[in-house]
Amino acid sequence: MAKEAAKHRLVDAIRQSPPFDVTHVPDDSWVKDKVIVITGAASGFGAGFLTRWAAAGAVIVAADINVVKGDQLVRDVKRDTGNSRLYFVHCDVTEWQSQVNLFRQAVKFSPHGGIDTVVANAGIAQSKGLFEYPQALDVTSPPPPDLSILNVNLTGVTYTAHLALWYLQRNPGSSAANPKCVPSETHRDRHLLLMASVAGLMAMPGGALYNASKHAVVGLYRSLRSSSFVHGVRVNLICPYFIDTSLVSVTGRAILAGGTIGKVEDVVEAATRFAANPRVVGRAVSVGPKLKVKQNAEGEWSLVEGEDNDAEQRAIWEVYMHDFEDADIFQRRLIAIFNRVVEIRGWTGWVQDLFAAVTYRLRSYWT
Repeated sequence: MAKEAAKHRLVDAIRQSPPFDVTHVPDDSWVKDKVIVITGAASGFGAGFLTRWAAAGAVIVAADINVVKGDQLVRDVKRDTGNSRLYFVHCDVTEWQSQVNLFRQAVKFSPHGGIDTVVANAGIAQSKGLFEYPQALDVTSPPPPDLSILNVNLTGVTYTAHLALWYLQRNPGSSAANPKCVPSETHRDRHLLLMASVAGLMAMPGGALYNASKHAVVGLYRSLRSSSFVHGVRVNLICPYFIDTSLVSVTGRAILAGGTIGKVEDVVEAATRFAANPRVVGRAVSVGPKLKVKQNAEGEWSLVEGEDNDAEQRAIWEVYMHDFEDADIFQRRLIAIFNRVVEIRGWTGWVQDLFAAVTYRLRSYWT
């Protein structure tokens, strides 16, 4: 029975890797010579990814709508790291053709003619007016809501992911992502890293459109990680908490006053653990402020104040860890019930349903 259950495990079928080891220290050297495309690279997380991976010898194509800031950053990082294989490409992620151009340029810049990793990082948090407080809808021509957040955070990310799935599976010299691979023997990659937010895991009052966009990215991740194995692409996700970047508004900082806020370096650390380890497939983490915590016998975590030798500093937490294990149990139970229904109805039920399916359109026409 156990053997039969193992045969149908979703975790194995989609080639998902074991739970993420948050204590693992990444070997940055693995990204050396990897070709990485980063959207929203001119500031915040994108700039952090660019800086760290450039120092490790990666070939990076940095994309952003801000030409002045993006181009200058690439020049500065080139000078500071001595890595000349860094390129800036102007890209408006909300424009399909702009993203197509980005990927085509990346392939031209690539020494081997392919792309190893795509980081869908571009995002915004501000829009004109609050969606929750409609204005002037009583006039003759009421103004539509400002959907720029959805355009960038959802449409833009979807465009990036769509193009990534096309280019990554065609990466010369790469093979299908495999959690059992040997990194030292794996020279090319097929990796899509999606950037969402803690707002994709829970509701944030006053940010309906931002919440919706990030929930959508989480949904995109959960769907792709269970199907991208067909293309041999590994898909991972990061959901940052409030991190000290320009995305956190003055109002947000005021609300967080006296509390805690995360650091960009911890998000970069989490991303590097994904980018520098080809064995991590279909995993998601949330990143917040570094806290001193301790786990009890029941597996529950608590904040530690003062000295405690058993406590640890942690900023990275895995989320959606047991999705497919739970799905396995649910599906086995559900399918067992469905199979029992088929047994009870027998061939008569099958013939009835087949006839109904064939004549469906005809019956719809007459009714």
